[in-house]
Amino acid sequence: MRQPKPTELTIRNYSESDERAVVELWSRCQLVTPQNDPRRDIALKMDFQPELFWVGTVREKIVATIMLGYEGHRGWINYLAVSPDHQKTGFGRYMMEMAEERLKTLGCPKINVQVRTTNLGVIEFYRRIGFGEDKVIGLGKRFTL
Repeated sequence: MRQPKPTELTIRNYSESDERAVVELWSRCQLVTPQNDPRRDIALKMDFQPELFWVGTVREKIVATIMLGYEGHRGWINYLAVSPDHQKTGFGRYMMEMAEERLKTLGCPKINVQVRTTNLGVIEFYRRIGFGEDKVIGLGKRFTL
């Protein structure tokens, strides 16, 4: 059952003028790592399904982000971030609910998300909103640094 929209949160598509604020938010949320150049990740998303990259604002200030992806088999969530000042307000849950609804309209049967094993608070967030641990091992092969 969908929660009511947090009244002060507005979700809209990302625009190029948002880059600085988004990268700053991701840094504050500890999503930026040496192997993930946030500006490059943004550019890649803007080249593929840019309509599935959203920001959440409060009084026009970016306080949340989410990237969705769907290639016809599985949906993916990347860069779900909520400003530390706005965590535990329902913003993350609402962003995920909107993402789930959008992916369902695309015919997506399942959503995957990867979380670093050290990020226990985020793992617990996803468990609270209905995600369970799949009995798989996430493997990756990096082409660029």
